[in-house]
Amino acid sequence: MLTPILQALLLPCAGMGVVFVIYLILLWCASGNAPVAMPEKPRSKKGLSAEELQKLPKIIAGKDELTGTECPVCLEEIEIGQPGRLLPGCNHGFHLHCADAWLSENRICPVCRAILRTDEFHFPDHSNPC
Repeated sequence: MLTPILQALLLPCAGMGVVFVIYLILLWCASGNAPVAMPEKPRSKKGLSAEELQKLPKIIAGKDELTGTECPVCLEEIEIGQPGRLLPGCNHGFHLHCADAWLSENRICPVCRAILRTDEFHFPDHSNPC
C-alpha cells in the first residue's frame, strides 16, 4: 500500500530532477563558448541638420495660423505670439522648439508620417521684392 503512494510521489520528482540535470549540462556547455554578440546596426543621423532646419519656414502664431490648436509633440496649446513651424507639404503646425527637437531626430511629420525632404521644397526668397 505504501509503495504505490511513494511511486506516485517519487517518479515525478525523479523526472523533474533528470530534466534539471540536463538543463544544467546545457548551461554549462553554453557557458564554455563566448556569448554571441548581436551585430549592432550603425546609427545614422536620421533627422534634419541645423542647416536644413533653418530652411524650413518659421511663423508667429497669429489669429489665423496655429492659434488655438494643440501642438502634437508636447500636447500644449499654441498661443498667440508663440513662434511656430509649419511643415511644407502637409502644413501641420507645431511650436518651433517642439518641431526642431522632433525633426532633428526624425525626417517624418509626427502627425501624418509624411517624409520631409528639404531638397524638394523651394521657399520664396522674401528679401528680393521683385
